[in-house]
Amino acid sequence: MVEWTEFERSTIQSIFSKLDYDVAGGKALARCLVVYPWTQRYFGNFGNLYNAAAIMGNPKVAAHGKVVLQGLDKAVKNMDNIKAAYKELSVLHSEKLNVDPDNFKLLADCLTIVVAAQMGAAFTAEVQAAFQKFLAVAVSSLCRQYY
Repeated sequence: MVEWTEFERSTIQSIFSKLDYDVAGGKALARCLVVYPWTQRYFGNFGNLYNAAAIMGNPKVAAHGKVVLQGLDKAVKNMDNIKAAYKELSVLHSEKLNVDPDNFKLLADCLTIVVAAQMGAAFTAEVQAAFQKFLAVAVSSLCRQYY
């Protein structure tokens, strides 16, 4: 069980309330696919992923990025029991999609960069710590089925 301070809760809720899921999700996933090209193997049906420009402009990447942020929104709404909220997602990603669990951490890092760029100076060390703690719990919960 993770203990959340009031600052952490309010910070996470504030960040997600201000995120444009259509934009931030696509940017984070595109960044992950560009920087870590081996992650592309899970998106073979997305069409042209041959270079950064193609990835950044791919509507399927943008759409799936939005789905990822909607999944994180589920975690925001269930901060006291993210593992239970992610049980089905964990099974799906481990047993059906066979996603390497290390990729979730890579995507979380890319999302952190996107959020930091959006927030600018407001993304203080304390805000970053709260955000990364939240993402670490979400990633751990998503990876639960793997262990």
